[in-house]
Amino acid sequence: MSAGGRIPLARPSIGEREGELVAEVLRSGTLSLGPMLERFESAFARRLGVDDAVAVSSGTAALHLAVRGQGWGPGDEVVTTPLSFIASSNCLLYEGARPRFCDVDPATLTIDPSAADAAAGGSAAGILAVHIFGWPAAMAEIERIAAADGVGVVEDAAQALGAVCADGGEVGARGNPAVFAFYANKQMTTGEGGMLVPPGPGAAAAARSERNQGRAPNMKLMDHDRLGYNYRLTDLQAAVGVGQLERLDELLRRRAEVAAAYSERLAAIGAAEPGAGDPADLVLPLADRGRERRSWFVYVVRLPAASDRDAVIAELDRRGIDARPYLPCIHLSDPYRELLGTREGQFPVAEEFSRRSLALPFHPTLPEESVERVVAELAAILGRGAARGPS
Repeated sequence: MSAGGRIPLARPSIGEREGELVAEVLRSGTLSLGPMLERFESAFARRLGVDDAVAVSSGTAALHLAVRGQGWGPGDEVVTTPLSFIASSNCLLYEGARPRFCDVDPATLTIDPSAADAAAGGSAAGILAVHIFGWPAAMAEIERIAAADGVGVVEDAAQALGAVCADGGEVGARGNPAVFAFYANKQMTTGEGGMLVPPGPGAAAAARSERNQGRAPNMKLMDHDRLGYNYRLTDLQAAVGVGQLERLDELLRRRAEVAAAYSERLAAIGAAEPGAGDPADLVLPLADRGRERRSWFVYVVRLPAASDRDAVIAELDRRGIDARPYLPCIHLSDPYRELLGTREGQFPVAEEFSRRSLALPFHPTLPEESVERVVAELAAILGRGAARGPS
């Protein structure tokens, strides 16, 4: 292993403020469904500029409640992307609905609106758009398709807190049901946790009941009036969330700085912008474009098509650097092959990206010397020139 110690793929940034707020909850003796949870929800809603937000135990839980809120169920098919974390499709199966996959845009890696329109075909029950890797989906086009078909849209913004769409609308604040996630590698964290932005007061009340086993706030402890789940977020986790929200601008800014450092050094070894079209290229992730703003979640490059991605990951590991394939296509996972009969070749853009994808170490506390080392080692493995520092 090279000198300098191992460079991890991700690491949360937790400060003293989060610890102070956790200690406040411990002193209060109210560890669940208490004032800190309400404080976190209110602060998140203010930050996003929406009327309400409902905190739950994970991003997956938030997705499930969003699907339930849309009424998608048995016999329904929902247009979505195969290039996503598997939870965005699993949440449909939980309710008996099925994903109707369509391909992605080669530059943004989000749903290609023309492919979504063709897939919807006037018979889909809705569209579940994923803001993948922090890049905003083409929401105005997706919303027009859904409106023409008279169906709803859910935004999976689990990886995209702070991203801005092409029309200037912030991800998750467009009036659609939207979900965020706070796993340890996200833009902000509560360890585990998620947030549902409901489309109105009725949806918010239903989600708060369903996260707590179907009990409404005015009901006795053991009374329940609907099917529910244990999707509660603890006040301890909410305390971490409040502290993270207070630092969110700093966390987002630092992530953007780390991404810019990577892009500059990778460009120095010949990495190309997205859309270059040469399979021999090492391709950078798409940076901000027009009014579109990425909220940097991970830093994923496309290796040259001839590269052995697994061998590159193994060699980086030998040199003390964590890296991962990001992401495998959902439709090629065993459960979906068996359920839907999906196969290779159906969604060529998503599949080609998935084969070449490589997530490099990325987090807001990653020092510049670590970025330099990662790029230098990757350059050596790929047989490219040494990376140069900033001019």
